[in-house]
Amino acid sequence: MRGMWLLMAVLSAFFSGVTAILAKCGLRKTDSDVATALRTTVVLAFSWVMVAFAGSAEGMTAISGRSLTFLLLSGLATGLSWICYFKALALGDVSRVAPIDKSSTVMTVLLAIFLFAETQRLAVKLIGTAILTAGILLLLEPGRPRKASAGKGWMFYAVLSAVFAALTSILAKIGIEGVASDLATAIRTAVVLVLAWGIVFAKGKQRLLRPLDKRELGYIALSGVATGCAWLCYYSAISTGIVSVVVPIDKLSIVVMAAFSCLFLKERLTRRMAGGLSLVVAGTLMMAI
Repeated sequence: MRGMWLLMAVLSAFFSGVTAILAKCGLRKTDSDVATALRTTVVLAFSWVMVAFAGSAEGMTAISGRSLTFLLLSGLATGLSWICYFKALALGDVSRVAPIDKSSTVMTVLLAIFLFAETQRLAVKLIGTAILTAGILLLLEPGRPRKASAGKGWMFYAVLSAVFAALTSILAKIGIEGVASDLATAIRTAVVLVLAWGIVFAKGKQRLLRPLDKRELGYIALSGVATGCAWLCYYSAISTGIVSVVVPIDKLSIVVMAAFSCLFLKERLTRRMAGGLSLVVAGTLMMAI
């Protein structure tokens, strides 16, 4: 049903926006790699609870080798995207990192048109993508970062996050064919968990686990739950919906992030940024309606 996958895409956007704010609150003192590994542990537990509840585990034996391969590759791309994204969040402002990360929408839409032949209303999609791109460029407000410790590093990690996020959506669309969305989410999260903890131990950061701030740990755990909800909604939408429509709607999480970053993180929303957000919404709605 069209209405159902659209609703799932909207819910995915909401939970994704909440995830970024909660994660930012948990990154004030906590190392970003450690935080990513801890969040992934929560997401994995959440995912398998949902699989058990839905009774989807029986579908494991029916997954084809092709689907499993693409799900694993999607999990790898997701892990790399997460690691880069939360590294960028640790270094820069949410309102500056998010627009670059969300540029993955443009890449995903173009790849979906080319790879999956999603050419319905092609002219409208291309115009919407152009408006979306203009909005993202406006959101990349020049000037001095509001976070005193922010350097140039955050932009490098944000760009990498966008590239890997675009690959995630495309690989997942291929791998999720014939696989329950909750089971696909659990499988992919397992790959992310191995990658995340592998990086923690490879860098010798496991020693940072003991002095963790309990309050920040709570925010990290909540961000993991929000991520689990976002993923379940997103892959439910992408399994039955149109990728080039679902992805832009999901990226409306940037509006949620902007609102909460102003309310709770005290990050200032300028006129230029407000204009950029308006264009992002307009471009997204043009492709979705």
